[in-house]
Amino acid sequence: MRHARWLADWRKAAGKPVLYHVISRVVDRRFVLGTEEKEKFRALMRMQEKFTGCRVLSYCLMDNHFHLLLEVPTMAEAGLSDDELLKRLAAIYNEAFVAGVVKEFADARAAVYVNASGLEDALAALYERFTYRMHDLAEFMKGLLQRFTQWFNRTHSRSGTLWEDRFKSVIVEDGVAARTIAAYIDLNPVRAGMVKHYKGTGLSL
Repeated sequence: MRHARWLADWRKAAGKPVLYHVISRVVDRRFVLGTEEKEKFRALMRMQEKFTGCRVLSYCLMDNHFHLLLEVPTMAEAGLSDDELLKRLAAIYNEAFVAGVVKEFADARAAVYVNASGLEDALAALYERFTYRMHDLAEFMKGLLQRFTQWFNRTHSRSGTLWEDRFKSVIVEDGVAARTIAAYIDLNPVRAGMVKHYKGTGLSL
């Protein structure tokens, strides 16, 4: 049975997705992003996509910085169903954690037989614990950069910040402007002399 969807009010505004050109640099512009680091970054980036509902349209990982063209859609007016929320949680949490959330849903709904009042508030609060991090540029970047920093520091036996200041972002109009930014991002390795030719992905905007 499909349950009703629950969502904090401020996430219900309908509208077109917003596109951002996002840039972040390694502290002191150090060249620390090698092949292994870039592969890990890509994996974490895809995990954040699945969790947040945002979509990376184009990206480029350089040795000391990266570019993203990120699409941030609004949350669907109806919110997320239980199944949809759990699927998103599974992108970044282990099975034991997701199972714990399933139990919380079950416990909250079982309480209706004892006390119906407050059930909707309890379920809404449970959803809000996670949905506030979805469909949001700042939360997408926070999760990505923090998770990568934690992995990088463990792998390289270091501590402290990895990224220079706060990430930078610019809103991009769709259509020609978006295609222009995507081309700029894709051609970064060519301009830097890292590769001779760009092999396109065939992404259409």
